Amino acid sequence: MKIAFVGKGGSGKTTLSSLFIRHLAATGAPVVAIDADINQHLGAALGLDEAEAAGLPAMGEHLPLIKDHLRGTNPRIASAAEMIKTTPPGEGSRLLRVREDNPVYDACARPVRLDPGAVRLMVTGRFTEDDLGVACYHSKTGAVELCLNHLVDGRDEYVVVDMTAGSDSFASGMFTRFDVTFLVAEPTRKGVSVYRQYKEYARDFGVTLKVVGNKVQGPDDLDFLRDEVGDDLLTTVGHSDWVRAMEKGRPPRFELLEEANREALRTLTAAADAAYGARDWARYTRQMVHFHLKNARSWGYERTGADLAAQVDPGFVLGETVAAPA
Repeated sequence: MKIAFVGKGGSGKTTLSSLFIRHLAATGAPVVAIDADINQHLGAALGLDEAEAAGLPAMGEHLPLIKDHLRGTNPRIASAAEMIKTTPPGEGSRLLRVREDNPVYDACARPVRLDPGAVRLMVTGRFTEDDLGVACYHSKTGAVELCLNHLVDGRDEYVVVDMTAGSDSFASGMFTRFDVTFLVAEPTRKGVSVYRQYKEYARDFGVTLKVVGNKVQGPDDLDFLRDEVGDDLLTTVGHSDWVRAMEKGRPPRFELLEEANREALRTLTAAADAAYGARDWARYTRQMVHFHLKNARSWGYERTGADLAAQVDPGFVLGETVAAPA
């Protein structure tokens, strides 16, 4: 399942996504974790020290390799240089799978050992001084979007993406690439404002949106969230001494996480697993094509000089049964 964590800055989005990743790893499930947030804190939340986190390879720096691998023998794409972040797969494209080894993972993913289990971690890379005034952060997430477009994941496989804060996720079509989106909201007016934006933007795209209340301290907080988000409220997380210790760099064994918070993580997993039965690969592919053509008209034709509409394979539908090219 492809799972996104979104929320306003400071909501605890990265902390909760890291707890969810730890929980999945503890069950022995294969997990690919992706840090697509501008602040790049997921590595630290998973226990990496500052030097280890800084040494993670940035996906954006390997974009030519990613494009060349994913293009495969697709006859509709003349060269990797003609691919943009929204280019959809077609006959002959190479697809990514969670459990495999491939050149993209070799270049961009690093194993992170947890207590217990392990995950593959990929990061977009930090927004640096060199980018100021000349680059939009969403240019860095293009590698993530391209990989998600070519990713085939099955039951009991998980791809967890820590998205950038606020409503910035809607600057691309990446918000439609997930089976379920967990929106982390504090019990405050500002905390639920991003929820309203997300709900409005996602309405026409069939996005499954579930709210996770964070920093909930009592019945009043719970009542507030129920009044504001209604049935979209999936579960809540309260104070955690385990998280406080983790933020100090001294996490106890994960099995010592408070039972109430472990139950919340089990609820998230159940919601993600339930989304598998609602998958519609045809709709997923149509949305992929929709945003590709939209980006092509907006800037892609001018930038590449290529007929990007011709990259769309009208007979191709992404899915678990698609065979790998010979």
